Amino acid sequence: MKQVVIFSLIILVSSILLVSQFLESEHIGVYLDKSVPFVGTEIPRNQGIFGEGVKIAVIDTGVDFNHPDLLGWGPDGKVIGGYNFINEDQLPLDTNGHGTQVAGIIAADGKVKGVAPKAKILAYKVSEDGEGVSSDLIIQAIDMAIEDGADIINISLGVNKTNASIDSAVSRALDREIFVVAAAGNDGPSYKTIGSPGKTLGSVTVGATYNNLTSSLVATLDVGEKPYTVIPMVGSTKLDDPVQGKIIFGGYGKESDLKDKDVKDSILLVERGSDVKGELLYFSIKEENAANAGAKAMIVYNNEPGIFLGELTHNFTKPGYTPRIPVVSIDRDDGLEIKESKDKDASLHLFYNPDFVAHFSSRGPVSPFFIKPDMVAPGAYINTTQSNSAYNFTSGTSYAAPHVSGAAALLLEKNPQIHHHEIRSLLMTTSEPVSDAYGKQFSLSDAGSGRLNIAKAFEADLVILPPNFVVNVSSDNPTAKQEFDLKLLGGSDTIFDKIDVAFEGPEFIQFAHVIEGNTLQAKLNVNGEEYGDHEGKMIIKHNGITYVVPFLMHYTLGSVSVTQQDGKLSFDVYHPEEWNFAKISITNSRDGRIDVTTATPTRDALIDVFENAEYWVDAKIRVNGETFDAFNVIQVNSVTNEKQQFELFKIPQKQVGIIAVIVAIVGVVGLAIRRKSIVEV
Repeated sequence: MKQVVIFSLIILVSSILLVSQFLESEHIGVYLDKSVPFVGTEIPRNQGIFGEGVKIAVIDTGVDFNHPDLLGWGPDGKVIGGYNFINEDQLPLDTNGHGTQVAGIIAADGKVKGVAPKAKILAYKVSEDGEGVSSDLIIQAIDMAIEDGADIINISLGVNKTNASIDSAVSRALDREIFVVAAAGNDGPSYKTIGSPGKTLGSVTVGATYNNLTSSLVATLDVGEKPYTVIPMVGSTKLDDPVQGKIIFGGYGKESDLKDKDVKDSILLVERGSDVKGELLYFSIKEENAANAGAKAMIVYNNEPGIFLGELTHNFTKPGYTPRIPVVSIDRDDGLEIKESKDKDASLHLFYNPDFVAHFSSRGPVSPFFIKPDMVAPGAYINTTQSNSAYNFTSGTSYAAPHVSGAAALLLEKNPQIHHHEIRSLLMTTSEPVSDAYGKQFSLSDAGSGRLNIAKAFEADLVILPPNFVVNVSSDNPTAKQEFDLKLLGGSDTIFDKIDVAFEGPEFIQFAHVIEGNTLQAKLNVNGEEYGDHEGKMIIKHNGITYVVPFLMHYTLGSVSVTQQDGKLSFDVYHPEEWNFAKISITNSRDGRIDVTTATPTRDALIDVFENAEYWVDAKIRVNGETFDAFNVIQVNSVTNEKQQFELFKIPQKQVGIIAVIVAIVGVVGLAIRRKSIVEV
């Protein structure tokens, strides 16, 4: 997980200029407090709930406990404890700023107020600069947070890949009833970019949306059928309708570059900077030249790897300058690709949408068997505390996650006996939908259940488990069932007949349900041959509140069935066409351990398991040179205590028996040698 990505750094620099303008205003206190009320903190605050008595571990670069809004170290301060894993003889004081920004969003209590201003912080410093993060230190910090009695753990640092040890540490915290929040990472908009600890099943993984600011201007660019990630430059304004036009390359956007080109009504593509060393070719100059030449809009691609945030309006623009056309920036590689593209018809749109998923936010999926990210929260243009008693704009999923941690603290104060999985359910099932420029909701891999809505979660009293789900259907088994546990936080179990249940999803999916006692049983049946992945929602209304339970359906042509006996799994592969080979992987949902076997039509596939747990089955079926997916889930309950003991050695039973014989022989020989030695002495 890149914690300080290029995008964040550029936004930081440019935003300082914006902040300097507001420092002269009497309304700075209001301006610095946008994202927190946007996610609905007014309801708990009106009821006197501020996170009192809740301890939140911040595993990060430390916390500046000298900041007036996070003041104090020790039992009477805001930061009541923690540990410095970088310099173990020093307190976990933040010298970078990242951890202080995160802590401020959670629990600042001063000029700026966080989501849960009366909560206490445990600061664990595992990185000096937020860039290099040791997975071992993250693990040690999680274990220490468990020992120190944390109620919530916020991890806004991580790694770009799966780390089983980190995931196991998170699982240990969950087993101790600690609510764990992890940032999704800043490697979007590509899919499959979430690393550990965001990959862990039980943690709440948070992606980033924009913020409730008019500066949260979003841009989209489509060239032909392909969408590109672009960032509107500061000074551009929203459009009522998209700009349509042909892409024309205009060099560096100089007057001389455009002199002999017909760029009227085009979307002009130019390179950042200049071909003359030392020449300051500001974006405002490029924009003015493009507008004078008749272009409708301008795209500036970077002159070095990565994307950037540019400014049209700044201290060096000439007097009276006002941008006339929209201007966006784009990654260098994308810009060069568009430059060489044969299809130059494009559509550019700029619009205000605070619930738009930020382009940098890492996406799922991380597994075919569960959904990540879990949800999203404001993570762009966030105003929060900074080291050295300062305040700052900042962006990244690192700052989305603490909004959720603070929300959990409010729910914990209201319901001290609530379990972590119940908090997760309340936050996820009451979240707000997030949509793109055209009103289409973002996929589960983009946004999970939706954007955090604390006000709705705080007033909700119905816990639905699980809060989202994945089902598998196939051509030979077109029906799936899912069971949900229902619980009222007030303790009553007599009003479940007053629940209204509805379905939203593809028309070829038939939905039925029945409620018996505290259990809701849903059945989904598919008609037709719409093979692939499909998303839908189960909508539950109760006591004036609407809860949404999203699902992902894998509809596959082939299938894999599983049976168990004495901890031995056997598999039956099916495909309507003749198949010749299948690779079958099973994953232990508790520890992520993977075992693999293969099958052919004439050879059965078997795998030994050594623990009673839920196992995820992923089959790759080869048919005429093509590979087809098939999935299944099985709850293993046939492993005996004797067989589980062999798991301690991670060695199959047969090999354990051989080793035992060898050890016995070595022991006898060793004893004889020792007796001989004693005699000789």
